[in-house]
Amino acid sequence: MTSSVIKIDPALDLVLEREIDVPVDLVWKAWTTPAHLKEWFVPKPWTVTACEIDLRPGGRFSTTMRSPEGQEFPNEGCYLEVVPNERLVFTDTLLPGFRPAPEPFFTAVLELTRQGEGTRYKAIAIHGNQDTRKKHEEMGFHDGWSTVVDQMVEHIKAQRP
Repeated sequence: MTSSVIKIDPALDLVLEREIDVPVDLVWKAWTTPAHLKEWFVPKPWTVTACEIDLRPGGRFSTTMRSPEGQEFPNEGCYLEVVPNERLVFTDTLLPGFRPAPEPFFTAVLELTRQGEGTRYKAIAIHGNQDTRKKHEEMGFHDGWSTVVDQMVEHIKAQRP
């Protein structure tokens, strides 16, 4: 599947693409509701201690991640595009209100496509240079982002009646 937002550049971008057995609307809700996102967004035993979502272009996407040792890592950015149940684009390159961030790292594109009762899930991490891409990959992009997709699916299934 080709991204409708960007042309993937393997030298700069990291991609996770999977078919998951939960509906698009529930994946969207998991990504856009702070109470849900806090339950799955980081690989356990890490946790999300704070989450703020202002779901509109220029709106805040903020999370604070806590390591098992108790160290906290705030992440601040903004949404660039919001297409319900289809696409979510957010970045730490810009802060809320489209203000430039002092230390940009990446922009994320989440694309959701209905596949029967499930979802074709595509997450793209776009980097400004090869060093940043390499750093993100070495931090465990593939394992970490895959783990959180599994956690998200488990969370969604646990919420179903």
